[in-house]
Amino acid sequence: MADKQLLLGDEALALGALHAGLTGVYAYPGTPSTEITEYIQNSSFARERNVHSEWSCNEKTAMEAALGVSYAGKRALVCMKHVGMNVCADAFIGSAMTGANGGLVVAACDDPSMHSSQNEQDSRFYGQFAMVPVFEPSSQQETYEMIRYAFDFSERHSIPVLMRLTTRMAHSRAEVQSGDPVDQNELHFPEKEKQWVLLPVNAKVRNNQLVEDYLRFEEEAVTSKFNALIDGPDHSLGIIACGISYNYLMENYGDGKCPYPVLKVTQYPFPRSLARKLAEQCNTILVIEEGQPLVEERLNGVFDSSITVRGRLDGTLPRTGELTPDSVRQALGMKPLQGHAPSDAVVARPPALCQGCGHRDFYTALNAVIKNYPTARVFSDIGCYTLGWMAPFHAFQTCVEMGASLTMAQGAAYSGVWPSVAVIGDSTFTHSGMTGLLDAVNSGADITLCISDNLTTGMTGGQDSAGTGRLEAICEGIGVPREHIRTIVPLPKNYPDMEKVIREEIEYHCVSVIICRRECIQTAKRHSKK
Repeated sequence: MADKQLLLGDEALALGALHAGLTGVYAYPGTPSTEITEYIQNSSFARERNVHSEWSCNEKTAMEAALGVSYAGKRALVCMKHVGMNVCADAFIGSAMTGANGGLVVAACDDPSMHSSQNEQDSRFYGQFAMVPVFEPSSQQETYEMIRYAFDFSERHSIPVLMRLTTRMAHSRAEVQSGDPVDQNELHFPEKEKQWVLLPVNAKVRNNQLVEDYLRFEEEAVTSKFNALIDGPDHSLGIIACGISYNYLMENYGDGKCPYPVLKVTQYPFPRSLARKLAEQCNTILVIEEGQPLVEERLNGVFDSSITVRGRLDGTLPRTGELTPDSVRQALGMKPLQGHAPSDAVVARPPALCQGCGHRDFYTALNAVIKNYPTARVFSDIGCYTLGWMAPFHAFQTCVEMGASLTMAQGAAYSGVWPSVAVIGDSTFTHSGMTGLLDAVNSGADITLCISDNLTTGMTGGQDSAGTGRLEAICEGIGVPREHIRTIVPLPKNYPDMEKVIREEIEYHCVSVIICRRECIQTAKRHSKK
């Protein structure tokens, strides 16, 4: 079955996981990780093997379901974007304490430069915090090979592992030589079952073991085939290149030979002994790493004070944003390559809601009502409807993270803000809004919740939404009175009725829900073609 394919980094990871004997992938869509799960969903090989690939409600439920697969002795993959690590953190860090039975890999795709995210979070910190190994491939080929190795590593050491990709690795293509797949694991339970019960009496024992194991993980990183200390003739500078940064470095040397000694790091814990060997040859070390200066900061405890460390902290490389071959080239003191200057004639095109999108009609109606309430505040959430903050709508004042619209509106209402309106999408509501609605019901908060239901997870390309067809029942089950769960259809011809409903529910001084339902214009187009 081995062959060559042109694959995205996400696709190389997915294919490697399938060939490693995957039983299930558990994920919530989020750029730049979405294509991992979609590749598995569209794979005939995955269907033949009955690999689970349905979307989870959120990253926490995905992590917990995958942990159940691991407990049963089979191999599971969890996928998310970097901020999803915050959602699954409790389960992820707990999994380091339980350990793994079947191989368990968590794939976190970071988004430096915030192409579609609210921060530049670096997921490697989660691996360090939880004391689990981290793998950070430098190429698509290495991604395929590394995910297979990671599953083996996870089972050999009975530990979940974290695999980190960044946007450029996830969404760029390269040729990948695949290998032969292995069979899925048979059902088998952990030998040390009591460590899966995290009562203090068990967790204390397991914590001591994990600390000892973490030292062994570092020893294995030193000898790993994915890490390498490569000598060079010019010892005036030593380079530590992590993950895709190694790729950026080598792109500046057409012959594939860097003149300086290079420590390539793609498997963590950070191999300190290799770094010390590099420092024995070079008094100045340049650290090239995508994301935050995790390695650069750690070197303070590795080298003595005579070693000069350069990188993001001293401005040799940009402190924020993605690295590029050009920014690395500049840090090396090389002349910039000749390129095309950006044209002044090119007009910036910020993202906007699609023409014909139901969110547009909803915001138009909402704005028409809200303008009559001088103290009104609208709290929005994460989704394509977040583009309603931009012209011409300017429809809300806040957007922080998944689910925050509801609870921020509740807190603001308690503080005296009225009307206090929350706007959330259908997928975000089932991801992390339902518990906030329960809080609001229990406290009798004077808020109006608007669920903008486009029947899909629109921002990431139209994946299934967990609450489709059930939002009214969910809200009623949580405790919202049925007569104050109103459904409207966002179309220009319905503006008078929409405004009437919005006004009535604002004037109802308790929790009310308006479900604004019309299919995403993009998925509607696809469905009409079919």
